[in-house]
Amino acid sequence: MTIERQNPPGLHTPLGYHHVTSVEARRTVYLAGQCPLTADGTVVEGDVLAQTDQVVANTAAALAFAGAGPADVVRTVIYVATDDRETLSAVWDRLTASEIGAAFTSASTLLGVARLGYPGQLVELDVTAALA
Repeated sequence: MTIERQNPPGLHTPLGYHHVTSVEARRTVYLAGQCPLTADGTVVEGDVLAQTDQVVANTAAALAFAGAGPADVVRTVIYVATDDRETLSAVWDRLTASEIGAAFTSASTLLGVARLGYPGQLVELDVTAALA
């Protein structure tokens, strides 16, 4: 299986991700939104970066369970409960430097939102992966 990550002519060159990701896959894996929840179902204590670290750990575990890894990810959507650009940038930097950083070289969207599902939740990650 080959995953092609490209930037079409005429579009700006994004930093770290690509506009278009295409793949012919035998199997597609869709993860539920990965939240900053511990094994007992509570939101991890700490700031947005501590929550981001838990989201990374949860995503890595879910990908591994599905037989996938960060390099198999073809799309991500990152939700952060903020309208502050510095916070959005800090979450992006933390994700791209993490153990699942390769996942963010594909098509990716980063959104600041008003609220997420759990009380106190600041980050959520939606992931799609493709397997040969």
